[in-house]
Amino acid sequence: MNQRPAPVPGAVLFARYAYPPNSLDLCGPSESAGLWQAAVQGTDLDYLSHLASQFEGAWPYLQMIAAANGIDDPLDARVVESYWLGNELSLRVPLTTLARSLEERFAWRAGRSWDALVAAAVAGGVAHHSFHVFAVYPWLGLLRAGREGPAMDVLDNCRIRPGRLVALEGDQALVSSRPLRFLGSRLEFGATRTELVRYRRDDHGLVDDLRVGDAVALHWDWICDRLSEGSARWLDTCTRRNLQAVNSLTRPGPAVICGA
Repeated sequence: MNQRPAPVPGAVLFARYAYPPNSLDLCGPSESAGLWQAAVQGTDLDYLSHLASQFEGAWPYLQMIAAANGIDDPLDARVVESYWLGNELSLRVPLTTLARSLEERFAWRAGRSWDALVAAAVAGGVAHHSFHVFAVYPWLGLLRAGREGPAMDVLDNCRIRPGRLVALEGDQALVSSRPLRFLGSRLEFGATRTELVRYRRDDHGLVDDLRVGDAVALHWDWICDRLSEGSARWLDTCTRRNLQAVNSLTRPGPAVICGA
């Protein structure tokens, strides 16, 4: 498995992962063109920092991870990596801190579903993007209500998922990955499949110099990053822990949409 190249500033790393849903008007401010330009050029870090603070779903997690680890900057590259992929910083956020943050942000929206969200946190949830996707967003609840289709697609695309680059075709790439599947009331990993994603536009990509065989990170329909062995392990660990947490619930958490 490939090694991660030289570190990039945390704000740029954040933008690489945030751009795909932002370009679909799903999360963050309506400035995807500026986010793209700053992400691929790696310039104007102050502007990127301003944009990152407007992502109402992600920003509180970055603040929480930074505070729990004694780091002043929520956009420190270690913090950003912890949120999107996972690292040792993710595991240093106490479950009580995660539950308290969720209470402050969502209790008034969740109503009677609030106890399920707390249960996901105290059942071993990790302060990681996958927790927000599985426990806070409404999609697992829709699946359990018998409404698969779009809900399953969103769950799979919204999480950061690992893949292996199979081929490059113009601005698109073929990547092998394992999708989620819904069995009974549980989310699990399915068999490996090949999917077509984007890696470049206007001769620029969120990650450069891709080669067949690279391990990559996918968000929605974009390749966002190249994974090292370590980052791939952390992504798997945090994703599995959060799957285990939500699978243990007798009913899903509240229907809270990103930024709504």
